[in-house]
Amino acid sequence: MDALTAPLGMVSEFPSDAQGNFSSGADEAKDYFVEKDGVRFAGTHLIIDLWGATNLDDPAHIDDVLREAAIATGATILHGHFHHFQPNGGVSGVLVLAESHVSIHTWPEKAFGALDIFVCGVCDPYKAIPVLKKGFLPERVQLGEHRRGISV
Repeated sequence: MDALTAPLGMVSEFPSDAQGNFSSGADEAKDYFVEKDGVRFAGTHLIIDLWGATNLDDPAHIDDVLREAAIATGATILHGHFHHFQPNGGVSGVLVLAESHVSIHTWPEKAFGALDIFVCGVCDPYKAIPVLKKGFLPERVQLGEHRRGISV
């Protein structure tokens, strides 16, 4: 079965309440931009490559690890969806966050996982790294950072 005809992947509908309820009240008109080192920006986007990693072919495990990682950042999980490809067993998935997203694409046959974590506001994406290391046991982690929406 190819990717176009494969059944839909698992969907998790368990929102977290890490940062409470969101409402559109006028008294809460915040832009969620942050300022660090004298730079004002929307959020931090980490690009993470896991090499020599394990557990990259199990959508339920990946969902659990990414959910724990997102909560560690302080983010609020809204929705998750993970697709298990056949025959190689790779997984592609995303957690949609109130503060943006966490995504993953895995190549278990290469022991490689590519992730990105983009969060805005007070969330700290670096707090997800120890959770990812514990969940996937990579031999090596490559990490890149990009600040999104830099204001001038």
